[in-house]
Amino acid sequence: MNQNPNVVTKEDLWYIDNYLVLRDYYDRTISRIAARCIRMGNIALEEYPFYSYILDVLEEICETGEYILSKQALYPYVEKKIAGGVAALEENLALYQQELENNSSPEMVKQDPDEIAKMKDALGDIDKSSDPTAGAGMNIDDLMEKLMEENKKENPDVVYDTPDKTETKND
Repeated sequence: MNQNPNVVTKEDLWYIDNYLVLRDYYDRTISRIAARCIRMGNIALEEYPFYSYILDVLEEICETGEYILSKQALYPYVEKKIAGGVAALEENLALYQQELENNSSPEMVKQDPDEIAKMKDALGDIDKSSDPTAGAGMNIDDLMEKLMEENKKENPDVVYDTPDKTETKND
């Protein structure tokens, strides 16, 4: 993959869309779990048996946001896709990171290596390094083809790196 910081790949664009999807999903998950906690006798959110799942979603939001902020070539897309642009992304990401830090107790962070090994054996080895959307229900190539076409129309001066060739405004 091209490491040029001025090149925007389809994988890079996927991170922006994934961030938006995760943020919405997190909000809906919190609402759903809060309602479930009320039905379970008005227990605290932290007492919900699957509370650690919320932290997993938060962690993925933070990782995705950090990746986006690390690539300045993505900033024009952030400005168009995220209300408030890069400043809002930085502010929201700081809040998510603080929320994650405040709610990750040592007991939650500690993992049982035997349990992880059992899960890996049951699931088999899944290499997601080549496709960040593997297992998400949508092929990255199909999603990104659509997004690339939309982004080419919106940003004709940006260079796009595709597996077949590098496309520029002059192609």
